[in-house]
Amino acid sequence: MQHRRSNTSLRSWLIFAATALALAAIGWVVWSLATNHDVLPHIDSAHSDTSITVGLTDAPQSLDIRTDGGTAVERALIGNVYETLVTRDNDNTLQPGLAKSWKVSDDGLTYTFTMRSGLRFSNGHALDADDVVWSLQQTVKNQYQGAGDLAALKSVESRDSRTVAITLAKPDPTLPRALAGRAGIVYDSTAKVSYASEALGSGPFTVARFDKRGTITLERNDDYWGAEAGVARVTLHYYADDNALAEAVRGNVVDLALPGDAATANALAGDTALTITHGTSTSKVMLALNNGTDSIFSDQQARKAIRHAVDAGSIAASRPDSAGALGGPIGRLEPGYEDLTGLFPYDPGTASALINNFIAGASYFGVIDLVVPQQYEDIGNTVATQLQAVGLSVRTDVVDGATAEQRIADGQYTIAVTATSGDDDAAAFGTSDNVFRYTSGTAQEAYGNATGATNDKDYQERMRAFAKTVSQDAAADWLYQRNTTVVARDHASGYPTNMTDRYLPLAGIVKK
Repeated sequence: MQHRRSNTSLRSWLIFAATALALAAIGWVVWSLATNHDVLPHIDSAHSDTSITVGLTDAPQSLDIRTDGGTAVERALIGNVYETLVTRDNDNTLQPGLAKSWKVSDDGLTYTFTMRSGLRFSNGHALDADDVVWSLQQTVKNQYQGAGDLAALKSVESRDSRTVAITLAKPDPTLPRALAGRAGIVYDSTAKVSYASEALGSGPFTVARFDKRGTITLERNDDYWGAEAGVARVTLHYYADDNALAEAVRGNVVDLALPGDAATANALAGDTALTITHGTSTSKVMLALNNGTDSIFSDQQARKAIRHAVDAGSIAASRPDSAGALGGPIGRLEPGYEDLTGLFPYDPGTASALINNFIAGASYFGVIDLVVPQQYEDIGNTVATQLQAVGLSVRTDVVDGATAEQRIADGQYTIAVTATSGDDDAAAFGTSDNVFRYTSGTAQEAYGNATGATNDKDYQERMRAFAKTVSQDAAADWLYQRNTTVVARDHASGYPTNMTDRYLPLAGIVKK
């Protein structure tokens, strides 16, 4: 009987101990989640010793993300080495970044950001609200890249180590989105960094090596405050052009490739060891119409004739770099998007009727000077043919990309094929001072109403109204939204697919 009682006591004690340990573990997990700590800190990734090579074609000549205006350094470092107050997901939706949350006052003038706890830079320094304040102040004071996005900033202060308050001189509903870009990068206020050749941030990677001749080596930040990167090392290898990059893919030199030309990627489609994924960019291809007072396209009816004369849908369908037809200035991944492709259906009959409404008919248009960058020569040929089909005279001038941009800036064109760079293109049509010389009191008022919104819901609704106003006025002819392309070996997964021409967060990649 004594032996049986001892076993019972031992069993009761073991049950009590196990229960206590389980409750302690649950309590620790709850505390970790509540305080934004990792539930399983510093557990090595399943592929902790693996490395990948990513092939690209646009090498940055400097790592100074503060002053270098190119997209190459932004693509390499944001989300990998440097982190921002707010971030964006693969669909360009805003998400918490270094700030776990934010609130905006009813008048839209005060944004209060609450920082995550346990944040650190890769050198071990704590990252707190004072670093955020200093970073924003330095960006404005020195007019670093992104300073223009902070034009409405009146003051910024830290209320405690984890709370930052930004006060604006006027409402700016785009502020959170700006803080997901360069304006929102948080730098170490106490570190001494040679920014041109070094980078020190709070991200999942550090820069181990930078070679201007063509490589950036990123190594996993083992003390990262968030989830560990899936690979220990990433080599960004920059090639002279897409042809050289394609050869590297065929030679199994790179695990992941991001060609600038979708046609190059499509030529690799026969390799069964490769996965080719097309995503969506915020870049757009359009026909710029010179709206200047000395141009035929200062007349709305002339602009509408062009939109009916050009078959934007077929152009979009035929282009390897197209993610789909686009009928207005706002793309699918941008706030305020609405499908406007039905506003001006391809209709040569309607185009001809509009042209003939002018006293001299097609002669009134004179000879249309169509400026075309070399990479879009086939689009230029198609547009010229379609305009000639409705009786217009066209002189096509195929030039290099830089010359085309300069011609547009100088107003030395009638129509020009051009590609916009990103997700703020619509703003060009919202002011009277724009490269297309487009002026419309109605459009400018609509844009002012949108940018003066005190919350994101109103902003998006008003941007939809603005975009429709601009498109109905035929300020330009938006042809299509560009795609992005990722070519990956089958052993790689977890890579982003959208906007990879601007943003390339690599921490989620794993290698089998």
